[in-house]
Amino acid sequence: MSERMTDPVLPGTVTLVGGGPGDPELMTVGALKALAAADVVLCDRLAPRAQLAEWAPNALLIDVGKTPGHHAVPQDEINRLIVEHALAGRDVVRLKGGDPFVFGRGGEELAACRQLGIPTRVIPGVTSAIAVPASVGVPVTHREVSRAFTVISGHVPLTEDELDGLVKLGGTIVVLMGIGTLPQLGAGLLRHGMPAAMPLAIIERGFQPGRRSTLATLGDLVRVLGEVQPRSPAVIVIGEVVRQSSVDIDSLLAEAGA
Repeated sequence: MSERMTDPVLPGTVTLVGGGPGDPELMTVGALKALAAADVVLCDRLAPRAQLAEWAPNALLIDVGKTPGHHAVPQDEINRLIVEHALAGRDVVRLKGGDPFVFGRGGEELAACRQLGIPTRVIPGVTSAIAVPASVGVPVTHREVSRAFTVISGHVPLTEDELDGLVKLGGTIVVLMGIGTLPQLGAGLLRHGMPAAMPLAIIERGFQPGRRSTLATLGDLVRVLGEVQPRSPAVIVIGEVVRQSSVDIDSLLAEAGA
């Protein structure tokens, strides 16, 4: 009796795609091409989603979004889903907000695939760290004002050494995921010598409906946070570049008594 031989299933591919800061017009051509060819799309909460069914018409869409403090789908499970579908021969797109490698855990997902020999590629995205400040006219660098910018995660409070390093470095500080730890950050920067008059901007829902920008100074931050009560998602910019905003920050700060 002869045995029937079956061809092994060749693995599909995994593409990590940066979806930008939420505006469909800031999706890259490469991102749209990858979605059009996808069999499976695993999508983050902050990735562009409204037109996803149109962009990926033949794909199974899986929501693996996280909210602050609540990870409905743990990262290990996301990795497992990516690998499982790819090993079944499907072309998988992991659609992430912003850029996959800017606080997006894209490196972990890439490593999980490479460990099993799954073909992978990365399509960078427009990061909110630059795009959201730009949307209100704040450049992260500006000649004779700031020649460097540092992007930090506010997920947990910074150490004293990190705070001291930021103040000594100078330049612009951009904080992602930092609303919950902003009071500690402001107090720490003041403690390490940053001027109380240093301006900052809190930009909520940068490319989503209901965008709101709040301007303050470090010295006035606690009062402003109590009045405004900003919520995630938000990008925080600290530095003299905030004075380049498309609004008259000096007048606003004067009116607030800052």
